[in-house]
Order: sequence, then C-alpha cells, then structure tokens
Amino acid sequence: MSPIVTHQVIWNMKTNMFLDEEAEQIDPIIGSTLNEYIQDIKSTMSGSFLEFYNREFDFFDSVTEVSSIIKPYPKGPERNAECLRALKDIKPDRFGTYLPSNPDSVIIGIDYTSGKPMQSAAKAPFLATFIVKDCPVTEMQSFDAKKANLHVGVTRKSCIFKEGDDLRQDILALQIIEFFLKAFQSIGMDVYLKPYRVVATAPGSGVIEVVPDSKTRDELGKKTDETLYHHFIKTYGDENSVGFQNARENFVKSMAGYSIVTWLLQIKDRHNGNIMISNIGHIIHIDFGFLFESSPGGNMGFEPDIKLTEEMIQIMGGSESAPFKRFSELVVRGFLAVRPYCEAICTLVSLMMGTNLPCFRDDALRKLRNRFQPHFSDRDAANHAKKMIRDNLLNKRTVIYDKIQYYQNEIAH
Repeated sequence: MSPIVTHQVIWNMKTNMFLDEEAEQIDPIIGSTLNEYIQDIKSTMSGSFLEFYNREFDFFDSVTEVSSIIKPYPKGPERNAECLRALKDIKPDRFGTYLPSNPDSVIIGIDYTSGKPMQSAAKAPFLATFIVKDCPVTEMQSFDAKKANLHVGVTRKSCIFKEGDDLRQDILALQIIEFFLKAFQSIGMDVYLKPYRVVATAPGSGVIEVVPDSKTRDELGKKTDETLYHHFIKTYGDENSVGFQNARENFVKSMAGYSIVTWLLQIKDRHNGNIMISNIGHIIHIDFGFLFESSPGGNMGFEPDIKLTEEMIQIMGGSESAPFKRFSELVVRGFLAVRPYCEAICTLVSLMMGTNLPCFRDDALRKLRNRFQPHFSDRDAANHAKKMIRDNLLNKRTVIYDKIQYYQNEIAH
C-alpha cells in the first residue's frame, strides 16, 4: 500500500475509534478492532516507510498541539501572542512531510508570522501558513530539501488546525456538496460550489484547507462599515462596468448553488464568519458543524433554510431584476437536477448513522429524503423551490441571528 494512503487510513481509523472528542470513551463495537488494525499496519512498517510515518505523524501532532497550548489563554492579544510563540517552536524536517489535506505538496517551511487564533473562544482553532513545493506522491517519501530545486513549484498553503472539534460532519457535508456539483456539471449547469478539503486525524482533531483568494464577510465588515454591495462597487467598478457584471454573475451562480445546499442539508450557523467572498465575487460557505437536525441554541432551528439578506439581493439588482430571476431559475433547475440522486445521497448519509454525530438526532434520514420531495412531479417540485425562495427572501430571522452573533461574538453583520 502507498505510504500516504496508509497514513490516511490510520488517521481515519483513529478518528472513529472513540465516541467522544477527548478520546476517553472507546467505541464498544469497533474501537478495539480499529486499534488492532492500526497496530497490525504499524507492525509491518520498517526502514524508510517507518521513518516517513514517524516523521509525518510527529510533525503533524506538534502542529495540532498548538491548539491545546493556546486554549487556556483568553481570546485576544494573549492568545494571539502565544499562538505565534508556539508556532515558532515547530521546525519542519528537511525530509518529506506534508499537510494531510494536501498530500501533493511537501512542506519546506512555515510562515512564523501567520499563526492566528480563530473566532472560537472555547476550542481554540488556529490558522497557519506553510511554504510548500509541488511533489508527486510517489516521491514524497524520499524527498530531501537540500537536494531539491526550491525555486520551482513553490507556493503557500494556509490551513486551520482544530483540536477538540469533530470534523466528520464537515467531511460528510463536503462530500455531498461535491456530489451536488458533479450533478450540476453532468447536465451542463453553470452553478458554482467550492468543496474544499478537510481531513480528520483523531477524535476531535484535524486540518481544514483554507479557501484561497477569499475573505469572510466578517473580515470585510471589520475593515469598513460598507455593505457587501458597496464592497462590490469599490472592488469591481460601478454596476454598468464589465468587472461588476462579471462579479455579479459569479455571485448569482454561487448563491444558487449554496442556497440549494443549505436548504437540503439544513446547514445552520450561517453568520458572516462562515460565509466567504472570493476575489472574483463568488460566495462560499464554510464550517458545517451544524446540519440536518442540529443547530445552535440547543437545536432551536431558528435560522431560515436559505440566507437571502438585503445586501445579497442588492448585489443581484433587487428582487425584480433579471439577475435575481436568473438566480431563482438556477435554484429551481438545480433542485430538479439533484432530486434523481436522492437515494444515492441518503445511502451516503446512512453510512455515517452509527457514529452518534449530533446531526443525526430526530429522524434525520427520513427528513432529508422528504426535503427532496421524491413524490412530487417536476412541475410541483419547481413550484416548491420557488416557494422556498419567496419564504426565505429577507427573512427577519436571518437579521436577528446576525445581530445575536454580532453582540455575542463581534461578528460583523
């Protein structure tokens, strides 16, 4: 077996061995068996294979440990300073190590100024940027930085590292998002989704690829009080300019894709820290810790199915405009495109039902299937999608939720 495939398999088994994020309650059904498999695999390692394994796992454990180091510090300047200090203690080996989310690139350095704690006060995730070099998977094990040409294929990769936070829901959501994207592409639909990479490496631990060339709506809001519409004007030009028109089209295509995703998967916690804007106008949703039957506030289900705020409508030219009508048409067509895959998606979800993830409470699989309206005709399904847009347009609960996040967590709204 390939060394990198072996690493991914072991990380996956470690993630599913326990029932809790602290790795204290071993799964009574499969926990011991998975542990035996891991020990059996490790017992077959020797020579450079074993060295590569130890190098990779020791390095990644030291990076993830930064989250635990900074957690006792209060959110703010103290935690920020400790994050930078802890990151400086990590020295990448000159031999092959890689980010679990990017096994096609070897790490050759760390940007020690990039350490940045994220918004969560309780679980202390942090962001770091690495200098990496393109490297074929087959050459990763034998890579030696002193012998390599470090002037070609060198880029930067940013990732978020988490400890004490189960990432399996994110992985499931992103698998379905990728499924949706392929369904749209199969019929030539020009709808945009960005299924970025997430790898769970242990119970409550893992790495998340940062979406490149994008900023959260929260970041944009903290730089200025201007609306997203005014950000588009300032960045791309006035409404009649080619730049604005192209950015608006990208916004419409991505708004349609993610509206279908958030509605069918019931993705919640859609505050402006979990919504990104790319440098060419796409909207991109991140962080899928609440989906199906789980939601913030003790599963209140307070947020609407689709986030359609005033500034989003303004970018699309108003609710009576041609771009908004195109958005509505894409949502309808996209819903019709994914409905035939209802059972395939439900089968994928059912494979995770035994994990006791919080999203599976309250008959989640039946409710997921019902949201596809499998017994509706295409005409009735299309009308249902149109009604969903009307019901969620400028929904007051979206405004209230964004204000709550602003007052509680200082997330721009």
